[in-house]
Amino acid sequence: MRKARLFATLIFQFTAGWVFAQKYNTPEQLNRLRPLQDSLKKLGAQIVNNENDIERKNANYQFIRTLVKALNVPNSYAFNFDSVKTISNLRSPDNKFRIMSWFVQNEDGSYRFYGAIQMNTGSKLALYPLEDYSPFFKNPADSVTDHRKWYGAEYYKIVQVNAATPYYVLLGWKGNTVKSTKKIIETLWFKEGKPMFGLPVFNTDKTTSKRIIFEYNRQASMLLRHVPEQNLIVFDHLSPPDSKMKGQLSMYGPDLSYDGFKLINGKWVLKENLDMRNIPAPSDMDVPDPKQQAIKDRNLVPRRKTN
Repeated sequence: MRKARLFATLIFQFTAGWVFAQKYNTPEQLNRLRPLQDSLKKLGAQIVNNENDIERKNANYQFIRTLVKALNVPNSYAFNFDSVKTISNLRSPDNKFRIMSWFVQNEDGSYRFYGAIQMNTGSKLALYPLEDYSPFFKNPADSVTDHRKWYGAEYYKIVQVNAATPYYVLLGWKGNTVKSTKKIIETLWFKEGKPMFGLPVFNTDKTTSKRIIFEYNRQASMLLRHVPEQNLIVFDHLSPPDSKMKGQLSMYGPDLSYDGFKLINGKWVLKENLDMRNIPAPSDMDVPDPKQQAIKDRNLVPRRKTN
C-alpha cells in the first residue's frame, strides 16, 4: 500500500507538471527552454561534484547566467525545470511565486547560498535575486530584511499562513561550518509587491522572534517538518551530550524529545515536550534532512567527505 501511494503521488506530480508546462509553454518556448535546462543540469552537477573550488564557483556563475537567460523566456514560470535536481524549486501553495535556492560549498567547508524568487506574472518576468548576507547579520533571529540581505538557506517546504498580514513560512537547511549545521524556520511576506524576510510571529515564554535558527553537530540529523493536520511545526529538541558543553552549539544533537510551534491566531506558539505518538507519521514525500536526502534523491556522488 505504501509503495502504491508513493507511485500514485509520483505519477500525479509528473502528470501535473507536464500538463502545466504544455498548457502554458508554446512549442517555440519549449524549444528554447529545454536546451537551457540541459545546461543547468550539467552545471549543477559540476557545482556539487567538482573537487576544485574555483571551478565549482565558475560553474555556479555560469549556472546563474543560464538560469536568468531561461527565466527571461516568456512564460518561463510555467516550465518546471524538473531535471535540474541540484536546486530546490518550490511553488507557493497559492501559486503566486516560486522560490529557487541552492548552495555552493567553499573550500573551508562553509557554504554560500544562492536563490531567486520568480513571481507568477505570465509572460512578463518579475524576478528578485536573493543575496546571501549571512556573515554580516548581528542578530539574525530578530532582523527584517529584503531580498538583498537574505539569510541564505536551501528551502524544502513552504507553508502559507492566512493572517492579518498574509505570509509564508519556509523550512530550510543551512550548512554552516565543518563542525556544525543549521536549520531555519523563515518567514516571507510581501511589501508593495516586493519580498521581505522576517516577521515577529514566533512566541516563546520569554521572547518573540522573527525567525528561528537551530544549530547542531554536523554529524547529527535533525527533524524539522510541518504537520498540516495539526497546524504544527515539529522539531527535535537539541541539547549537549554533557552539561559542561552547554552553549557549545557545535556539540548539540537531538535528545529524543520533541518540541514544536503551534499556529494560533496567525502566530506560532512554542509547545514543549510533544508526545510524538500523537503526531501523524511523515508522508513518503517528506524530506527530513535535505543535506542527506539530496545525495539520495539526486543520485549524485558527494564531492568529498568533510566531516
